[in-house]
Amino acid sequence: MAKVLMLIVEDDLELAKMYEQKLTSAGYQVDIAHDGIEGFEKMKLEKPNLVLMDILMPNMNGLEALQKAKQDPETRTIPIVILTNLSGTAERRKAMDEGAADYIVKSEFTPSEVVQKIKTVLANQPQKEGKVSK
Repeated sequence: MAKVLMLIVEDDLELAKMYEQKLTSAGYQVDIAHDGIEGFEKMKLEKPNLVLMDILMPNMNGLEALQKAKQDPETRTIPIVILTNLSGTAERRKAMDEGAADYIVKSEFTPSEVVQKIKTVLANQPQKEGKVSK
């Protein structure tokens, strides 16, 4: 089976590491970016199979990075799952309108449930092997 590459775009280092461990133990290869700019650059470079993106981040927030990724021909097909503490309907609607594959509120799901939601999103995507730059 091809290695599935996940990119976590999260400015909270502890949270990013926790999701990295959870996804690694589920058999995924994981890379981390700490803001939207770095996340977008890694999307273009690595072509991950899926991106887990926070919204509230420095430099470029997750909604801006999502919009930029969906407008770029190199990254538009990469599924981006928003993983945030923002539970408002306006943010959810904006993210889904911009092309997010799913919208997960961190406080409403355990990390294991997040992994299950990721598996569901991936099951609905054509599979490709991500490029690793490590």
